[in-house]
Parts: sequence; C-alpha cells; structure tokens
Amino acid sequence: MITSVTNENDITLQSRYQQLRAAAAESSGNFPYKRAVFRTRLPHHRLYTASHYWLEPTEEMDTWRIGLTRFATRMLGEMVELDFETELQTHIEVGKIVGWMEGFKATTDLYAVLEGSFEGSNPDIEEDPARVHADSYGRGWLYLAKGEPEPDAMSVEDYAKVLDATIDKMLGEGYAEA
Repeated sequence: MITSVTNENDITLQSRYQQLRAAAAESSGNFPYKRAVFRTRLPHHRLYTASHYWLEPTEEMDTWRIGLTRFATRMLGEMVELDFETELQTHIEVGKIVGWMEGFKATTDLYAVLEGSFEGSNPDIEEDPARVHADSYGRGWLYLAKGEPEPDAMSVEDYAKVLDATIDKMLGEGYAEA
C-alpha cells in the first residue's frame, strides 16, 4: 500500500488556489476603488501584494500569471522598455529580481512575488511594452511563475486598505495627485 504525504502548507496553498479559481469561474466582477483622484477597478479573483503586484491563478495548478496593479503602472507611466533576466524554470524566491522595466516616469526592477520557478515572460509585452500600462489587468501581465505566493499576499479588500495608506502618505508628503 502506497500512501502519500502532504504537509499542511501544501493543503493550505491548494485550498487558496482552488478558492481563487472558483471565484474566477463564478464572477468576473471587479472591486471599485477610489481615493483622492485615483480610481480603478480591481479584479476580485486575484491576490495582491503590498508592492503593488497581482497574482492570478491559471488553469494549470500552482501556476500564476503575475502583473502590476493599475496603481503601480500609474506611478511608472507608460512603459517603453523591459527585459527579463531570469531564464525559464529557474528557481525564484520572494523579493528576487527577475527583470527590469523602464517607464516614462521611472525605471524599476521587477521582483518575484512567489517562491517557485520562473515560467516565462508575456510575449505580448515584449512586442509592445505599453500594454503593461494600457491593459494592466488583461494582456499587460508580466510573467508566469509556478509555486507558492508570498505569505503576505492578500485579498482585494485588504489591498484596498494598503492603497488607502499609500495614497494618504503620498498626499501628506505633498504629492499633487496619487
């Protein structure tokens, strides 16, 4: 008799992944968000990070499509160039640089937001980097990765609280708009 051993973390990750897949199947709804002059619609069926990335489960178990939130793309401006320095199936860790991106307003490194393997960049944005800004929750996703999202990844409701705090801080520091 062969028995399989699974640990609690695997069960938790599978459960979280399955909940998001079920939510995606049930609703394509969005969470309307507005603070100061910034407004957006955040998809419900994704996880979000405090560093303004989103993770969306794909049809393949444990594989995630990763992109920048509309807030992040607004801070960077329209994208003009990007590159991924990480090779396919390379092990990645949360916080590890996987590439870089240059926008009209700023240049930034792109980071891994899960522990696992890098499964490739989005060919659509290699052809046209401006898609990241123009369609951040659709065809403008950044890369695919397989593994476990960072432990602090959060729901859309919790991400809205992060946005509130971020925008309030910016307004307190004299930014004209968020």
